[in-house]
Amino acid sequence: MSKRSLIIIALVAVIGLAAGAALFWRTESPAGGSSAQADVGGPFELVNQDGQPVDQSILEGRWSVVFFGFTYCPDICPSTLQAVAAAQDQLGPRGADLQTVFISVDPERDTPQQLKTYLSLEAFPEGVVGLTGTPEQVEQVAKSYYVYYRKSGEGPDYTIDHSTAAYLMDPQGRFNRVLAYGLAPDEMARLIREAMQEG
Repeated sequence: MSKRSLIIIALVAVIGLAAGAALFWRTESPAGGSSAQADVGGPFELVNQDGQPVDQSILEGRWSVVFFGFTYCPDICPSTLQAVAAAQDQLGPRGADLQTVFISVDPERDTPQQLKTYLSLEAFPEGVVGLTGTPEQVEQVAKSYYVYYRKSGEGPDYTIDHSTAAYLMDPQGRFNRVLAYGLAPDEMARLIREAMQEG
């Protein structure tokens, strides 16, 4: 077989692998395309910071920023909640159409009372809803949002490694877009406003 033929075969193989990877990303990743976007989110049963049972219907009727974290988080969680609060302020009257839903990935420590105390901080979004549940319930909802989390360390001072993105859901409870970690409040407000205008 000639050298030219070998090069052509190698190129075809590389192109085939790239196409397969692209197809996998499109069907398996929430950021990969419209078919995957429809799969983000889904039914869940948790309890809020008042100990009341809630399900996915809490996302209906308003735009929602859904964020997964934990109350002992030293930096990512409080900074994200502060950014959402600032973005909500920048939305002006449209800010009333937005709610923040904070889902704990640390059910071992994040009781409803712990969530209530933590989320009452003035710097966080007004009316933020905190959700927790059994480890199994938390695992289910995390999987439906493609959220990674893992306990790190031992003893009472353990931490949780977790995904950092937030999810913008429309008033029908459908996924609209990812709000990446580290977005400035004005950029976050712009993206949310854009989504609201598009309907």
